[in-house]
Amino acid sequence: MKVAIVILSDPKAGTEEALGRLFNAFASAYDFKQNGDDVTLLFQGAGTRWIGEVSKLEHPAHDLFEAIKDNVAGVSCGCADVFGATEDVVKSGFDLIKDNAVPGTTGLPSLRNLIAEGYQVLTF
Repeated sequence: MKVAIVILSDPKAGTEEALGRLFNAFASAYDFKQNGDDVTLLFQGAGTRWIGEVSKLEHPAHDLFEAIKDNVAGVSCGCADVFGATEDVVKSGFDLIKDNAVPGTTGLPSLRNLIAEGYQVLTF
């Protein structure tokens, strides 16, 4: 099984719903990983802001993030620019992905490429 999980929820929303979406994305990634599936995570849109948050030891999803961070493909470059997350992404060492050259941006991940490679795409 090949699954790509795209995290879009916004930590700045400050809602339990946003954290719940993140946690469920991580829990799903962990489940796929534990079962030997090909799973990859992408942070896109306002979800790019999560990198700075889950990197903090005190964040409630930090331990789960540590268990799956080797499955993170990267972070949308254009979205990180727009949502002010580029500095945190660079500090984290994750790749800024820009294989979809969307006009007026520095580029975003290509969901089309993932689907063409046989990935099922889940969004949270």
